[in-house]
Amino acid sequence: MFKLLVVDDEQSVRYSFKKLLNSKEYTINEASNAEEALAAFKKVLPHLVILDIEMPGRDGIQVLKELKQLSPKTPVIIITAYGSGDRVIKAMKYGAYEYIEKPFDIPHLMNVIDEALKTVPVTTPAETPEKRKNRASNDDIIIGESAAIKEVFKLIGKVAASDASILITGESGTGKELVARAIHKYSERSSRPFIAINCAAIPETLLESELFGYEKGSFTGAEKQKAGKFEEVNNGTLFLDEIGDMSLPLQAKVLRVLQEGTFERLGSSKIIKVNARLVAATNRNLENDILSKSFREDLYYRLKVVTISLPPLRMRRDDIPLLAAHFLEKHSGESGSNVVSLHPESIKRLCDYTWPGNIRELENVIKRAIILSKGSVIGPELLLEGAEKHIVTENSVKERLSSYLTDDIKLKEGEVFKLAGEEFEKDLLKWALAKTGGNQLKAAKILGISRVMLHERIEKYGLKE
Repeated sequence: MFKLLVVDDEQSVRYSFKKLLNSKEYTINEASNAEEALAAFKKVLPHLVILDIEMPGRDGIQVLKELKQLSPKTPVIIITAYGSGDRVIKAMKYGAYEYIEKPFDIPHLMNVIDEALKTVPVTTPAETPEKRKNRASNDDIIIGESAAIKEVFKLIGKVAASDASILITGESGTGKELVARAIHKYSERSSRPFIAINCAAIPETLLESELFGYEKGSFTGAEKQKAGKFEEVNNGTLFLDEIGDMSLPLQAKVLRVLQEGTFERLGSSKIIKVNARLVAATNRNLENDILSKSFREDLYYRLKVVTISLPPLRMRRDDIPLLAAHFLEKHSGESGSNVVSLHPESIKRLCDYTWPGNIRELENVIKRAIILSKGSVIGPELLLEGAEKHIVTENSVKERLSSYLTDDIKLKEGEVFKLAGEEFEKDLLKWALAKTGGNQLKAAKILGISRVMLHERIEKYGLKE
């Protein structure tokens, strides 16, 4: 049986609720003002509060704030005869489940009460300071148990102990910086600094001074000497994210550090020695950038002593529930939220989505759902609005595979993956070549593969005109 607390200074309104809910399995408790409401709440510990705004003394908004401090996860339905925009915004800001104006639409009111009670968790353990501390310390952990991410774990373990330069590749939002931090954490340099620089986020003129530092007076505004990141990270690890966006002159300077372990500050001829491990990352195809002369080939091979390729989230669907739960725990305490779980249909919806923005997109989707959720359970209606074209269903998969999974290929047990993949690859090559009028360099760039690989595939499938 659910316990409800009705707070309204009008006895007739409280009586109406008792009469309305008499046939339901509810125990109704009453309060006529803020003091009575808070006392009754502490004594009864209701599953749901129905709270009027206009009351003598402290108003309903003030009571709402205090109730949410006592029990953030208890849903509170605000009722009022005065539905101003300011009141609605404040009520929802401070955690109201819903805001209903008098006179009530009875069926709507009953639906809201039923929905609110469905969000009440069976148990709601309080978050201890120790749990909050552990949660904060887990922000740098790579979450996942899929076969794809376990291969990444293995590579991290193998390369961490060495001083080799590492190139991390993968789509935006796949967690390249987390991998770089893990490499540093498990290396012999773990007690030394780890510094991350996003090459795409800093203008070229500033990036050079950020990396190498400068002398006083070396340029306008250089009022004192400043050490660069290479100096600051000495004996540690420097992570250069989006290195494909770095200019050619700056690439040459980075190459020198890798080859000789030396550099000069801007405005100085003094040679500075440095011992820093370099981990770089990119979401671009650097081989294509080499062909287009926008990336140095010698730097490329210096960087990719070992390459770690991160799988996109759509290739590690088994990890989506784990990641969603992690982000739910990470953000559920923000802004007084009372969200504690995801509905099973919500998890299914997340797993069926193709995630073009990868893990970063998933985290933002969970954060948005937490903000918009009225109760403690996130329903599917709050997730991925307007993303139907990215939802993978059984029928959509069948339709997409029908042209490649021919009856003949299906019969060749043990070869289906190889043969169907080749059919798709041929069509993809034909499309790129047609789009570029047969220009192999442009076709390779569109596909994100090297020209050598494209030429090999053209020869393999006999696609020469």
